[in-house]
Amino acid sequence: MGKKHKDGKKHKKKKDQTEYTLVDFSPALTQAARSMRTVLSRNLLESGLYAGQDGVITSLAESDGMTAGGLAQKLGVKAPTMTRTIGRMEAQGFLERKPDAEDARLTKVYLTELGRGSVQAIELAASSCDKLATLDFSEKEIRNLVRLLKAIDANLQAEAMHVDEDEED
Repeated sequence: MGKKHKDGKKHKKKKDQTEYTLVDFSPALTQAARSMRTVLSRNLLESGLYAGQDGVITSLAESDGMTAGGLAQKLGVKAPTMTRTIGRMEAQGFLERKPDAEDARLTKVYLTELGRGSVQAIELAASSCDKLATLDFSEKEIRNLVRLLKAIDANLQAEAMHVDEDEED
């Protein structure tokens, strides 16, 4: 699918013929991730959510009643960052903290009605961002891209776990 030009005819987007090497990889991936996050944040603004808050809501939508530490670990952030995020989101009305029913020493985080209601807005914002990011990609290219990104993440996660184990010794 190409864009229509002034003459009304569709023109295919020219393929990038640049010869990229491994040294181009990290900057390209980092910039693509930043651009994706910027567009997603812009799409979420209408729902009152800020960058990073969507992950908290979607995590709780999957498993409501998590601890702050559990959320931090799942989302790959430090516990103090998650505690501040939860406080902010609680003040916005998306979340509430309650003592655990079985262990009152634990505090768990739950979605409020507003939080549950924002799940669809997050899904729509993400879907819109995904479509924009993969404009003119074939289904096969999208499948390959997702497969490669998951492999990259697995490689980096394995290294992070290895480094964490070395620090404990």
